Amino acid sequence: MPVSSNAELYRKLPAIDDLLRSAELAPTVQREGQTSVADAARAVLSRIRAEIAAGRLDASAVDLALTGISGAVERQVRQSLTYSLRPVINATGVILHTNLGRAPLADSALEHIRDAVSGYSNLEFDIETGGRGKRDVHVDRLFRKLLNQELAGQGERATRDVSTIVVNNNAAAVLLALNTLAEGGEVIVSRGELVEIGGSFRIPDVMSKSNASLREVGTTNRTRIADYERAITDNTRLLLRVHRSNFEITGFTEQPGLAELCSLARKRKIPLMEDLGSGALIDLRSLGVDGEPGVLDSLRAGVDVVSYSGDKLLGGPQAGVLSGRSDLIARMRSNSLFRALRVDKLTYAALEATLLAYVKRDHAAVPVLRMMQLSPHEIGKRAEAVAEKLQSPKLSLEVIDGQSVIGGGAAPSAVLATRLLAVRCEGLSADEVSARLRASNPPVIARVEEGRVLLDLRTVFPEQDQLVIAALQQLTR
Repeated sequence: MPVSSNAELYRKLPAIDDLLRSAELAPTVQREGQTSVADAARAVLSRIRAEIAAGRLDASAVDLALTGISGAVERQVRQSLTYSLRPVINATGVILHTNLGRAPLADSALEHIRDAVSGYSNLEFDIETGGRGKRDVHVDRLFRKLLNQELAGQGERATRDVSTIVVNNNAAAVLLALNTLAEGGEVIVSRGELVEIGGSFRIPDVMSKSNASLREVGTTNRTRIADYERAITDNTRLLLRVHRSNFEITGFTEQPGLAELCSLARKRKIPLMEDLGSGALIDLRSLGVDGEPGVLDSLRAGVDVVSYSGDKLLGGPQAGVLSGRSDLIARMRSNSLFRALRVDKLTYAALEATLLAYVKRDHAAVPVLRMMQLSPHEIGKRAEAVAEKLQSPKLSLEVIDGQSVIGGGAAPSAVLATRLLAVRCEGLSADEVSARLRASNPPVIARVEEGRVLLDLRTVFPEQDQLVIAALQQLTR
């Protein structure tokens, strides 16, 4: 298309001011404000200019585009003023799906957040004395009930006073602990435990930021207690054990037991810290998950400080939790980094409500634990009910056996038996079906395996089943 023709087409485009004064957009301007509508108009006109420049619009196409420009501007306004963070339906069967926000919160947590933040709260106010309070008391008291009371009766070491503080995530918890306990000194850790967590964050990098020096011992696959003991010097400040929560090493391997490490730490009077990563507050073996140590397991063994996440197996909000010896936790609380890494009232409200469910032993109130408890039979019945409501010659639906996973870097080898709804749609590939489900409102996120779309209702809330049905019905329209 000649340049002169492009210039003529550009001249057809209206000015921003003319659009804002048009009768068609007057209600939108009044409702959403002139600035928002002007920005939307610029975006629409910019797209038309780009199409002209690329030679994809002739004079008739431009005239057609201009007849609908008011509608295009309105759509652009709506798009620009909607939330980017949206709810989705997780039909992947990955319970702690990092990309989908990990643990969903309990109803009680949502209610407590609303009550605590819709007005003022006693976040840092002592109602009894009328003076300034500390924000971490709201959850420390519940952690004490869950940890100290459970440890009672386990012997002198187990009955030591355990305190807890909370920061914004587990990487921050590790950073705070290392900076407090080992700044300027050495931290001994097995080479096979120098893991990389989500987002390319690596344990050695976190340690470097803490101003502690890393002292690697052993090899990738084999580390013995003697390796730790030989590495101890006068500059050793901390022994660190990192749970390999997002991968496994199998075959010719060796790793010292926690009891051995605790014994060495006591013998040499050096604190032992364990980064659990996930950190369950209940015994997951009752839910069919083996090999994932809990917080109480570490504390019972004699670990001095344990760090773990709030939004993984605990089932609460994003947070990094540090539980352990009260004197060590007190040192971390007084570190200026603690203020920089502290969490806000929303997190404390959500975490307090989640912990109360544990105190009451109402584990079914925590969505993550409730999902893990579901049997394949329960999930299969729901899948069959969904399939029965989708009678279409274009849809092929089959309920098959499958597996759910924990996700979120927890229990990498653990799987839970489930029942899957396998979906095929005539005229559409599996990737196209998956894309259309993602385009539904709300988006339905599924798995694609072996040319089929698989929906695992373990991670779909029962009240969302009808929304899944509606999204599948749209495939045939």
